[in-house]
Amino acid sequence: MNTNTGSRVSRKKGILAAIGIPVLVAAWWAFRPEKLFINQKVHEAAPAALSSEPEALYTGKLEGKVHPTSGRATIYKSSDGKQYLRLSDFATSNGPDVHVLLVRGEDKALGQEIVKGDLDGVELGSLKGNQGDQNYDLPSTADLNQYQAVAIYCQRFHAIFGVAKLEKF
Repeated sequence: MNTNTGSRVSRKKGILAAIGIPVLVAAWWAFRPEKLFINQKVHEAAPAALSSEPEALYTGKLEGKVHPTSGRATIYKSSDGKQYLRLSDFATSNGPDVHVLLVRGEDKALGQEIVKGDLDGVELGSLKGNQGDQNYDLPSTADLNQYQAVAIYCQRFHAIFGVAKLEKF
């Protein structure tokens, strides 16, 4: 009589383990809690132009939303006509699936911390590091008359880490 109760308890423990372990692994993968404590530093030099200094077109100060975010976002045009975004003195929290986007400056979603759906913007790439200076090439199709803000955006959770409204330099 006692052994029957013991086997029932061990069976329940086995079922809980079979369900609990995959749930814990899925939660870890979704939230990546270790990234809260690991900083990824990047120190890229500004792209060098052979004949002249790159021309600063737009600039703005990054302000935090969901996470403290600071630094400066500046769009440059090199002598060969290529445009790139440079984040300088940049710092934010680390996180999963964080991207850099050019977005519409008047987009009301930029005033929120969490947005419904994806932001309307131009993808510049995954965030290279959560600290330091870094560069992102702008596609030739990026219209700077339409997209005059930079967002640091976590696509997995639709969270805006930080935003810089760009102004003519």
